[in-house]
Amino acid sequence: MKIPIVENILSANDRLAEENARLLAAEDVLAVNVMASPGAGKTSLIVHTIEALRHRARIGVIEGDVASRVDADTIEALGVPVVQINTGGTCHLDANMVHGSLDQLPLAELDLLLIENVGNLICPTDFALGERIKVMISSIPEGDDKPYKYPAMFAAVQGIVINKIDLLPYVEFDLESFRKLVTGLNSGVQVFEVSCKTGEGIPAWADWLASAIAEMDA
Repeated sequence: MKIPIVENILSANDRLAEENARLLAAEDVLAVNVMASPGAGKTSLIVHTIEALRHRARIGVIEGDVASRVDADTIEALGVPVVQINTGGTCHLDANMVHGSLDQLPLAELDLLLIENVGNLICPTDFALGERIKVMISSIPEGDDKPYKYPAMFAAVQGIVINKIDLLPYVEFDLESFRKLVTGLNSGVQVFEVSCKTGEGIPAWADWLASAIAEMDA
């Protein structure tokens, strides 16, 4: 009996995700679902993205966490519209949570919506939010074996950010093998080597997002 229940939940979520996608498309807003394990650097990447694109795009943020609004406060200090979602224990955002947040954002005044999902490499894969692009962050300290352990996540995204690349000299991480694993799972994925500490790789990442925004407007 469990399988039909799960299928019904996912089907209902997908229907609402499609509604979210239509709403965002009507306002020409590019929505990006940012996923990663806890501590990989989701908020740091979002902060750097805002700083890099501030004069090229109007940005809004949805922050997803189990509790608190620490990350939302960080984003709000940058002068960017932000909505905090606290899941109260749920390990992922879903389309209904995002739907309720869209009304709180000035969508007509945005070009890019960054959605920071709850730190998790399993559950967020199955729950569409209405995003146009899925991105995951995998940081150097987490190790180069993550594609073996979480293949569904790596296969589902359009972009992978390898964060904390500045730690590469100090951590055992085979970057070439990691890239081969990733492209074996997902041949069309874009991979960015980034350091949110030094700023390395941020321009290429920001340019990719800017190009995706331009495609929305075309």
